[in-house]
Amino acid sequence: MAAGYNAASAVAEFHETHAGVRGLVESGVTTVPPIFLMPATAPPLSSPAPTTAFAVPVVDLSLPRSDTVELVREAAASLGIFHVTNHGVHAGTVDSAISAVRAFHEQPVAARSAFYSAASVGAVVYSTSTNPAPQRGQPAALPPLAWRDSLTVHFDYGDDSAAPDDLPPVCRDELLEYHRSLTQLGKEIAALLSEALGLPSERLEQALQMEGSSVMVCHYYPPCPEPLRVVGTRPHTDASVFTLLAQDDVGGLQVRLDHGNGEWVDVVPVTGALLVNIGDVLKVVSNDDYKSVEHRVVIKSPQDARVSIALLFKPAKCGESDLFGPLQELVAEGRHLRYRSLTFSQLMNYRRELGHARLSLDRFKIAFDNS
Repeated sequence: MAAGYNAASAVAEFHETHAGVRGLVESGVTTVPPIFLMPATAPPLSSPAPTTAFAVPVVDLSLPRSDTVELVREAAASLGIFHVTNHGVHAGTVDSAISAVRAFHEQPVAARSAFYSAASVGAVVYSTSTNPAPQRGQPAALPPLAWRDSLTVHFDYGDDSAAPDDLPPVCRDELLEYHRSLTQLGKEIAALLSEALGLPSERLEQALQMEGSSVMVCHYYPPCPEPLRVVGTRPHTDASVFTLLAQDDVGGLQVRLDHGNGEWVDVVPVTGALLVNIGDVLKVVSNDDYKSVEHRVVIKSPQDARVSIALLFKPAKCGESDLFGPLQELVAEGRHLRYRSLTFSQLMNYRRELGHARLSLDRFKIAFDNS
């Protein structure tokens, strides 16, 4: 790196273009700018083949209810992620949304830059992932920017909720229809996850007051001239109840296995399927019956852009007095209470402090004697 190089200034100059990572690609860059480079000491992004066979579980929602509930329970408890098929969302709705997201990110910069925000603040925001705080024990140097642009739409209650006219015209109708369809599927997934805990189907949605509260994040990973030197999405767990994800066929999503050596393994796209990802809120509420899986995105191709749409379902009440914790039914009959009650803002603040690391829930765990 050249003497006198100032990373903070370079990041600021990048954001001032309002063009995102796509703008770099459009400019014809042949090497990755330093603000995106992974540190030389970082673990390699290319993982060796896992020591055990791996495939993300697939849950067919057309099966008898009892069979579906059992498959959901097994997948949520063992891995925290699973595909769903025969989910009732029309394939054209998903395909149109993916195409519309691609169209937004690939339209001329003058059209997309109007939505750009370096601070990622607003009901509808176009942004490039900003730097998290360094994880505890790491140097304070700026981590690399993610090789990724995102269009984020908040469908929350209150003043921060997006109105239909707030969405970019090039993808407005497609994303609103996608949100409507996925919200309906989300209700069904919440019911299945609740039943899989041995609870009434409406228990989770009522306990977390999830009605109408979600965030849609439309990611675009531009092709990269040096894909192994950048990160698409850094390792993290989701701070949601659960997430529904649609992705194109480019690939790049990986999860870290808990067993073996903690290998990173590919989540291969399944045609017609949507991905369900358990979040930290549900891990707490389930009293650790469910896992929230650590995942990341690596850049697979120097030629092809990857598109994905994540709809994160979250508690509607996220104020300083809105506590959540393990459901009382799940700590009966001598079972240990594994988490103290916390607020969503406490969870988010600690996640930022740790750089969204997988240890984000440790502060809220309750220690107990196994003897």
